[in-house]
Amino acid sequence: MAILGNIIKGVINLTDTLTSEKNPVEAQQEVLKNLLQTAKNTKFGKKHHFETILMSDDIQESFADVVPYFDYNKINEKWWSQLHEGKEDVTWPGKPSYFALSSGTTGKTSKRIPVTDEMIEAIKNAGIKQVLALNNFNLPADFFEKEIMMLGSSTDLQEKNDHLEGEISGITASNIPFWFKGYYKPGENIAKIDDWDERVSHIAKNAKNWDIGALSGIPAWIELMLQKVIEYHNVDNIHEIWPNLKVYTSGGVAFSPYEKSFKALLGKPVTVIDTYLASEGYIATQTRPETDAMQLNFDNGIYFEFVPMNPDYIKPDGSLKKNAPSISIEDVQLNQDYILIISTVSGAWRYLIGDTIAFTDIEKAEIKITGRTKFFLNTVGSQLSVNKMDDAIQTLEEKFNTKISEYTICAKRFEDGEFYHSWYLGSDITADENEIADALDNALKEANKNYKVARSKALKGVKVNVIPVDKFHAWSDKNKKKGGQVKMERVMKEKKFKKWEAFVNS
Repeated sequence: MAILGNIIKGVINLTDTLTSEKNPVEAQQEVLKNLLQTAKNTKFGKKHHFETILMSDDIQESFADVVPYFDYNKINEKWWSQLHEGKEDVTWPGKPSYFALSSGTTGKTSKRIPVTDEMIEAIKNAGIKQVLALNNFNLPADFFEKEIMMLGSSTDLQEKNDHLEGEISGITASNIPFWFKGYYKPGENIAKIDDWDERVSHIAKNAKNWDIGALSGIPAWIELMLQKVIEYHNVDNIHEIWPNLKVYTSGGVAFSPYEKSFKALLGKPVTVIDTYLASEGYIATQTRPETDAMQLNFDNGIYFEFVPMNPDYIKPDGSLKKNAPSISIEDVQLNQDYILIISTVSGAWRYLIGDTIAFTDIEKAEIKITGRTKFFLNTVGSQLSVNKMDDAIQTLEEKFNTKISEYTICAKRFEDGEFYHSWYLGSDITADENEIADALDNALKEANKNYKVARSKALKGVKVNVIPVDKFHAWSDKNKKKGGQVKMERVMKEKKFKKWEAFVNS
């Protein structure tokens, strides 16, 4: 009998019962008030009159009126760069203990995003919320005695001046509570290995020594790790190595494009739980099995605003125009794409995180990630978001009975002077590429009326190239870094797409 597991599950049940449901609107008002109160004497707070905003009748409206939008480049140039010069009290009291390095999907150059002690605490609290939510998933008691494989970036953080630097998954893993370390795998020594292939090699060698009950990490890299373990031990699926694996916590990107290829590595079904951890904070987590939507962490150090998704509000570089209107959580609508704006306990203010979301349940503040502002494809009016592209990819998987775990797209002008959407699909599909292109085109027409209109006018058609999925992994390895928070860019501009095509054909 799983005695320890029953005790842990009982504590989770009791804590969940005693925890009252918070009102997202009231919680968000309180979060903003606390952020402004704490930062009012910083350089940023004085410049933007936080003390005056706090005395206004409508703090949320005054905040939106006075403080402009910032993307990373703008806030780093004007404010965060001062932190690198050793200055204090810039956008948040004191100095940050960490900087999260994030190249995201934009290239080799890392962003350096401040991570304060308050943000570490907020991430821990969100993690506790996620653990408590497991009570809703009807997991057996012995699950709570199993180990958890967290595959992120290296926990061997780099010391620089008076702070540490690394990717956010490495920073959070290096700050796990002492009581959790007995459950955490691959363990501190392996987790510190910087080279991703070497780290995965050690995981494969040690896999049979562990009783893994849950996995956590970005889908593309979790898949590669599972493949390496399966190959190393010459078995058919991962459940032959980890028979008690029951949960996979996904994060960073939408899971749907990876669902079919992920399931092919399993011997039996697992519960998939979506999470949304960005370098700027722990945004949301799935709290119930009836939906794959995630609940915003609305009471935990992040104030959210939402800009209706409209191409007229977005500059060519993906940043927001000054006149883009924002709304707070009480005014959002269902199934409307919004550009996500956050203000945080790490001193990010009205910060464009780069993601678009849609609410699936307003009362519970549940959302889905629908895309990236930089991946919104609007050449010749097609207005394609990543979620529409993902839906089309799933249609192809069903039609051709295949797996397509990676893809990228560019709207480019071909030799005939016409615009086409040029797609590269990572798959072993053997169908004729023209047939695939027709099916993809039809799926997009059905999913998006703007795309259908564009296809009748300036967008000539679709071209498809099928390549091994390993090419996508090699591209990430060459241009950035394997593993961690790195994600394949779904949409490329023509200049980068030329480099991509040269790489694919080399």
